[in-house]
Amino acid sequence: MKVGIQGIAGSNHHKVAIQLYGPQVNCVYCDSFAELADGLKRGLYEEAVMAIENSIAGAILPNYTLIYTNAFKITSEYYLSISHNLMALAGQSLQTVSRVESHPMALLQCASFFEQHKSMTLVEADDTASVAQRIHEGQLKGVAAIAPLEAASLYQLEILANDIQTLSSNATRFVRITKGKKDDTITDSADKASLRFVTGHKRGSLATLLNVMSDCNLNLTKIQSLPIMETPWKYAFFVDVTFEQLGHFQKAMAALEIMSDSFTLLGVYKNQLKTSEL
Repeated sequence: MKVGIQGIAGSNHHKVAIQLYGPQVNCVYCDSFAELADGLKRGLYEEAVMAIENSIAGAILPNYTLIYTNAFKITSEYYLSISHNLMALAGQSLQTVSRVESHPMALLQCASFFEQHKSMTLVEADDTASVAQRIHEGQLKGVAAIAPLEAASLYQLEILANDIQTLSSNATRFVRITKGKKDDTITDSADKASLRFVTGHKRGSLATLLNVMSDCNLNLTKIQSLPIMETPWKYAFFVDVTFEQLGHFQKAMAALEIMSDSFTLLGVYKNQLKTSEL
């Protein structure tokens, strides 16, 4: 089975794909999340792995929209402890590096480190590992990448500084997505769900829906609002909930479908946060 990921070998998406599918996973590498979504929609691969939020930088908002607008389904989640490492060609040092390139989320997660190294110019790139690859192939001096340790090994770079992320407890949540199917079934072991709904403009509309979740014994673990582009000043809410009994969730879902202006179930799956080693 082919699996789509954003980035190349040595990237964090590649690490997660190996964890989910095994070391022999057949990855299709994409330069952007939009390209990743397009490939899944066109059937270039059966499943894809997509980062959705980070414990430091927050939600990757465009990815929520990609999942919804393409009618993808979230089938599982995975939390990866993130280690950002500064790497360059052999013989380079912190003093000789004038430019650092990486994915914008990686740069954001290492802000404190660069406050102490203001002489380094930060440049956004499509991926972490792809910068490491480009430095190796072009033998670029004075340029460093922020990437996982695996990228340094793959592309023969030296580590100039380990674990430069601002917080040691830095973790990214990834989701495994597929094209939605009419015969999707919910497994009995599922205890987490991702939803999207739109409320009316009446006062207390959102509070009413949140109360429904509470009354049905759902635990709200995330809520994110995004503007609806075609309807100015109206917002959609992306919500994650956990539950102990599937029946409680199904009861809440039936009520939310009736009470909201628009309701979409993005996925029902197993909660991994409580068992992950972060």
